[in-house]
Parts: sequence; C-alpha cells; structure tokens
Amino acid sequence: MSTNIDDKKVETPIKRSVLDYDDIVAMVPKAAGHRKLINRLLHWLSVDKVNDVHDRYCDNPGPEFSRNLLKDFDINLRVDGREVLDGLPDGAFITVSNHPFGALDGISLIALMGTLRPDFKVMVNMVLNRISAMRPNFIAVDALASDDPAKQTVSKKGIMEAIRQVRSGHPLGFFPAGAVSKINRSLRIEDREWQPTIIRLVRQMGVPVVPIYFHGHNSALFNILGVISWQLRTLRLPTEVWRKCHSTIHISVGDIIPAEKIKEFGDNDKALGEFLKASTYELRKRK
Repeated sequence: MSTNIDDKKVETPIKRSVLDYDDIVAMVPKAAGHRKLINRLLHWLSVDKVNDVHDRYCDNPGPEFSRNLLKDFDINLRVDGREVLDGLPDGAFITVSNHPFGALDGISLIALMGTLRPDFKVMVNMVLNRISAMRPNFIAVDALASDDPAKQTVSKKGIMEAIRQVRSGHPLGFFPAGAVSKINRSLRIEDREWQPTIIRLVRQMGVPVVPIYFHGHNSALFNILGVISWQLRTLRLPTEVWRKCHSTIHISVGDIIPAEKIKEFGDNDKALGEFLKASTYELRKRK
C-alpha cells in the first residue's frame, strides 16, 4: 500500500495557536493596540479554547492530532461502509464529501482516512488551513481568490499540489462545495452547487472516487446567521465545534465509483458534478 509522503517538502515550525492577536493585526492592521479587545473577542468566539486544545496536541501533527482532538472533545465517529474502506485501491483515489460542519468535517475525514492511508490529503480553504497541526494532510486553496494576485497564487499552488498528489499515487479528498452547507430554497440544509473547478479536477485525474456523507448539520443560529452574512456565520464556526463535544458523528461511506464510470461523462462537468453530489447525498438515507 502506498503510504509514502513526499519528503522533498521543507518542514516549517508548527504554530502553536490557531488564531491570536498577532494574526488579527496582520489581517486588520487597524486592530493594532487593541489587544484586550481582541482577546475578549477571541474568548467570546471560543477561539481561546481552540487554541488551548491545538497547543496540547500540535506536537503530533496529522492523523494523530485529529484523533487526539476528537478524543479530547469526546467525539466518536460511527462509520458505516467500512467494508468499502477495506477494499480501497493501493494507489490513488479521490473522496468527495458534503460539508455540513466546517472544521470538524476535515478533522474527522483525516482521522478516518489517515489511519488507513497516512498519505491521504484534503483540499481545504484558508480558514481550515489555520490549523497548522493538520497541514501535513491539508492542501490549501483560497475560495475568495477573485482578483487578488496573492490569493490566486495560493490557489494555483494548491491545485498543482493536488494534481501531483494524485499523479504520484496518493489519495486526495475534496469538499466540492467549497463552503459549509446552508439552508436552501427548499428549507433543507445542504451544500451549494459543487464547484465546477473541483469537478473538472476530478474528471481530469481519472481515478476511482469514493463518496462519503457526513450526517447532521450545525445549529439553527449558525444557519440564521448565514442568511444575514457569511462573515457572521464564519465567526460562529469555533462555537459550533464546541457544540459537538460529547457527541457522535455518523459517517456513511458509499461504494467506490470506478474511473471508467467517471469517463462516461466526457467533458460534461455539470452532469458529473450532479452525479457525484447525488451519489453522496443518497447516503443520507442510511440510519
């Protein structure tokens, strides 16, 4: 089984906190000099708790960090479809998942898949990438790149790294929505349309795909805030993590979709995206 992680990458020191005063000042220079106010805000948003847990376990990064974090939070993973995991290819494959919780989706996916394949990586946005102890298994892109050259560079590097990951025979995970699930017009909490850029990558990589469904969703308040502003919803994410303490996350693993099936869609990325999303959401029927 291929489990070698590219050792050419230069290791960088792990930042012990996820988000602190200096980070806020770097993002918002006008916040300089308001340390007490910033620290109160971080406390109110439960970021200080996240920092404490990260500091405790960050010396053992990657899948072990994920497992330790879930254990600390008393979060159990209930997985059905383990027989699929036992039959995973030795080389490259892709997982596609819905994104109902935020950080916990990525952490849980690394804890699950990284135990089987330590070389498993997940493409994440810059918010999740702040968890430096997870970076050995993260590939960062910036969902808000738009016209910002610096952000575009980050995204381009992430996409190239994702391609290298698969071409080198390693598995890769996607959250194709690129954002946390939200209330739709049918008043159901679901992913938005899965992003064409990601679906195109899946098609071009030409490897088997494993749909993985996370059951559940964030709080009503989180989703109400999302209707008002995505920024307010994002600020709520650390608190949502703490709400999941002492709980069980149900994960359903679907049957492997052969590469040949992906090829049947040709270059019709819209149809492929709809098929992959439907294959994933079909798993929510499992109890």
